[in-house]
Amino acid sequence: MPYVERAQAKLYYETYGDGPAVGLAHGAGGNTLVWWQQVPYFARTHRVVAFDHRGFGRSLCAPEHAQARHFADDLAAILDAAGIARAALVCQSMGGWTGLQFARAHPERVTALVLSGTPAGILTPQVLQALAAIAAAAAAELQAPAWNHPHPALAADIFTRDPERGFLYAQLAGLNPPAALAHVALQEVMTNPSALAGWSIPTLLVGGTHDRLFAPEVLREVAAAIPGARFREIPYAGHSPYFETPEEFNLVVGRFLAEVKS
Repeated sequence: MPYVERAQAKLYYETYGDGPAVGLAHGAGGNTLVWWQQVPYFARTHRVVAFDHRGFGRSLCAPEHAQARHFADDLAAILDAAGIARAALVCQSMGGWTGLQFARAHPERVTALVLSGTPAGILTPQVLQALAAIAAAAAAELQAPAWNHPHPALAADIFTRDPERGFLYAQLAGLNPPAALAHVALQEVMTNPSALAGWSIPTLLVGGTHDRLFAPEVLREVAAAIPGARFREIPYAGHSPYFETPEEFNLVVGRFLAEVKS
């Protein structure tokens, strides 16, 4: 199991397959394991890199060094250790902050960017409203849910439609250290849309119709703020279409990567 040693963190990552590289950046409820439906799919045609953000999963980090401002440099270190010069990045929720910051710092290393259920820290009016609503609901909703209570990263009806998948997500999220999200400080790495002038990286935003954190209209506004970006809405899914509706998600992302030759 490969690790990358950083000054204040030990970062876990995995690689699979051969071909153009694709990096998978998980959200706050996830870790490398949540990509179980993407890794086998994309590893048929790509070299896939999945990793645990510092403080999540098997990546070790003291809480005082777990902030999101380190995520982009962590990703650079992981890609370097894997011998990958350029990669497409598929980023879920919190992972969008990682992908966008990395792409801004190293545009020459990013062949394409997929932002799933995430504004990636881009500050638009609707994003600000959504972030305020999430903060207001955090004490009640973002705590570890009961086994049969839908995690906020999933559609509210997940236990009616797909109880096994809802249960599995809660189990995988429970493998993260307690309060892993508490120290992330995403507000430190926000992006004003004006900073994206001249953006040329092919970018796709993907959102679930029933996303309870960042609704489709929020992500459409974000897509409009990124030069050349597209938005694709996936029916039935909540905040995590990659997990809830993997066949549709993989098809949408796979076609996009093939189109931009990533």
